[in-house]
Amino acid sequence: MFKLIIETHIVPDMIPRERFLDYSMKVIKTLSSRNSIKKAIKNGELLLDGEMVVGGTWLQPGQKIELLEIKNKPPKAFDMKLEVIFEDENLAIIHKPAGISVSGNKYITIQNALISNLQNSKEPDALKWPRPVHRLDYGTSGLLLIAKTTSALAQLGRQFEERMIRKKYRAIVVGKLDGEGEINEKIDQKEAVTKYKVISKVRSLYTDWVSLVEVYPETGRTHQIRIHMAHIGHPVLGDGKYGTKMKLLKGK
Repeated sequence: MFKLIIETHIVPDMIPRERFLDYSMKVIKTLSSRNSIKKAIKNGELLLDGEMVVGGTWLQPGQKIELLEIKNKPPKAFDMKLEVIFEDENLAIIHKPAGISVSGNKYITIQNALISNLQNSKEPDALKWPRPVHRLDYGTSGLLLIAKTTSALAQLGRQFEERMIRKKYRAIVVGKLDGEGEINEKIDQKEAVTKYKVISKVRSLYTDWVSLVEVYPETGRTHQIRIHMAHIGHPVLGDGKYGTKMKLLKGK
């Protein structure tokens, strides 16, 4: 294992008194969110004067901040053919099928399948292996953005963070839903907003009605769409965690 310096920053004179984590969010361009900064500090990838420190450390002028890429062996490739929608030297877009995790501490993931489906970038800041920029739930299919360079990882991450990229999903929900609306309900005490628009609705033997909706999450909370649709009484069909228990789709 060896370490590659991705970014270096020297704290200038006459800056307001600020903590390491808060200041790093402003100057480190490769990392796109507060959580990614916190994770880098915890993992020893974001150093202050060459040493690991906690995020609450007060900064002094002249100190050096370094972001490292700790290079390990690439993940073991999972042999699964993916539909590649677009690919260039910086990024790729693939279609994620339902029934597989994007990443995680297991072998069968999209992350591991990317290695045998995408070409390595020839750019100077190429990542050692391609990385998903965002996530889709295990049971969700759809387009997944993949970064192949550190600059693409940073820029796409910031665009998600600043809500410049708009996500659109389609879901079949239980019940008869009409028109369009907005759900503004906190999740884990954090702001969460979801907009929806009904596309069609049909009768159902099991749930009386089901509706096909387009859903636009304005924020990115975990399981946001599933939680919000269940909150208004129209859970996603087959959702065993937030929906109503039913025989329909059981085990499928």
